[in-house]
Amino acid sequence: MNTLTIDIRRAEPRDAESIADVHLQAWQGAYSGIIPHRTLTSMINRRGADWWANAIRRAATVLVVEIGGKIAGYATIGKNRARELRQQGEIYELYMRPEYQGIGLGSRLFAAARARLTDRGLKGMVVWALEDNQNALAFYAGAGGRDVAEGVEIFEQKALKKVAFVWE
Repeated sequence: MNTLTIDIRRAEPRDAESIADVHLQAWQGAYSGIIPHRTLTSMINRRGADWWANAIRRAATVLVVEIGGKIAGYATIGKNRARELRQQGEIYELYMRPEYQGIGLGSRLFAAARARLTDRGLKGMVVWALEDNQNALAFYAGAGGRDVAEGVEIFEQKALKKVAFVWE
């Protein structure tokens, strides 16, 4: 019998290529048909392995979930950037490879990211999601987030609403 291990840990520069691949697959799956194609492609292409390696080296907090030695997803976390919200922590991104979505790994990564923010002494947490990304809205609502604010992101003159979910 083979046993697969699941590990959630801080990313290392050697993980950059795998994280870039997760980013590519997850963003294509989540945002194709929502964010205009040219902009989405440009956004994905800016975040190659070198970009991720530099982010990790610059002390950005990037967590990865690894299953059987393969990186299945990542989360980036830190201080809340939205001054109008009182929550101190933020999950900037949380993405899974499409084949690992819906099996609980994203929930485990979410819980680990939230715990890491709490361990840093950051009270409360916010996550933003595009309103047209129904999977993300369902995920964060299912994780107990309260929808408390809206914003707008502009992509090639296309305005997309975003929603803030918070946890105390």
